[in-house]
Amino acid sequence: RITSSAVMNSFYIPALAGQIYAMPGMETKLHAVINRPGTYSGFSANYSGAGFSGMRFAFHGLSDQAFDQWVAQARTASAALNRDSYLELEKPSENEPVRHYASVDPDLYGAILNLCVERGKMCMNEMMSIDAKGGLGLAGVRNTLPLQYDKLARRGAVFGNDPSYVASICTAEEAAAVSRASRDAWPSYWPAKNLSPLRGAGLLRPGTDSRSAEADTPPLGLLRREL
Repeated sequence: RITSSAVMNSFYIPALAGQIYAMPGMETKLHAVINRPGTYSGFSANYSGAGFSGMRFAFHGLSDQAFDQWVAQARTASAALNRDSYLELEKPSENEPVRHYASVDPDLYGAILNLCVERGKMCMNEMMSIDAKGGLGLAGVRNTLPLQYDKLARRGAVFGNDPSYVASICTAEEAAAVSRASRDAWPSYWPAKNLSPLRGAGLLRPGTDSRSAEADTPPLGLLRREL
């Protein structure tokens, strides 16, 4: 499975198979078999900016036994590939050395594919789920901000230090049920309304502009409401 975190790229090992593109927010797959052991050249076949000429690597064709030995050796590495280490790894750089990781976060690839490796950031599949339910109209415009590809500029500061977003929607009945449950659980946060009248002596009746016109009019009874 192949994807990209920012710009379009192309994965190409001529001895193995044809090139296949890597694009942000999309997944492509390469099915191929190397029939002879050996070391083969691989490289990026799509220009993607500074350092492009150094985007080359060696592909090793191994027997089953040799591959198992390579896996065992790779697992002796001290590093783990998780969200934090990936965010460091994906920063723009040139001529990076080969790295081995003893373990990989099982949820990492899905987060990369859905452009939400950063914690607290809306995932693309979450937004698609909202759209499938009818969307949120203008109220959902802010949800598009975390999906911008200029991640380095927006990272960690989309909506401040603690970004928030709508991850799902509910019906009016569900919202009312949550409200009732909140009032029952935390009554101190939902004080009873005070409906006693507030005597507004001297207040003008609506539509008048003279206090003298209201001199003989009984004071209005105003409703006082505490929310």
